[in-house]
Amino acid sequence: MADFRLEAETRTEFGKGSARRTRRAGRVPAVLYGHGQDVVHLSLPAREFAAALRNGGSNALLTIVLNGKEQLALTKSVQRDPLKRTHEHVDLLLVRRGEKTTVDVPVVIVGEPAPDTIPNHQLNTVQIEADATRLPDSIEVDVTGHTAGQNITAADLVLPAGSTLITEPESLVIGFLGAPTAEALEAELAEAEAEAGIEREESEAAAEGAGEGDVVPEPLAQGSGESMDSAEKSAQND
Repeated sequence: MADFRLEAETRTEFGKGSARRTRRAGRVPAVLYGHGQDVVHLSLPAREFAAALRNGGSNALLTIVLNGKEQLALTKSVQRDPLKRTHEHVDLLLVRRGEKTTVDVPVVIVGEPAPDTIPNHQLNTVQIEADATRLPDSIEVDVTGHTAGQNITAADLVLPAGSTLITEPESLVIGFLGAPTAEALEAELAEAEAEAGIEREESEAAAEGAGEGDVVPEPLAQGSGESMDSAEKSAQND
């Protein structure tokens, strides 16, 4: 893994106002801790730190140069602005060459599964223990030719030499499902149409039921007409 060198500066002022001034100056507020030493408040060059994460990944090994002294560190936590996505604050963990540390490593899928097979990525990262100076950027998983049911668990991953898996070995990393056939899709559509038809029939029956017993005015109008005819005949006879 690459080693990124960052020139740090000590921070003597704290609080939101101080942090904003630090960021306006093109630097990222940070703390450095580990190996029993007191927490050190410092700042890092924002552009160089962003480049280290972009090129080295979240587990990039950093050489922090502070007051002429070099120390190795890993990024343990990064706070980002939710809109600008700029780095707001960083927690750094001191490490030494040859010591083991536990980190989360991204899982990257390569290759294509068998036709009509859909991969279902369950775990985006797995936790491993490895040499602090030899942490992998990612762990590749080749899914070429996998068919439905040929799932990949954490135990199936090929780890870098000297690494130990911390994630539960039986944890499902990638599952494989069979793509639905044209017949299955057609059957689902037919079932949906049938259900919709039942609902329409119930609605029509309800509408018919609601009309039963209603008074129809037409016969009354005809009856009224007959009464008027009788009255006219009587008037003619008078």
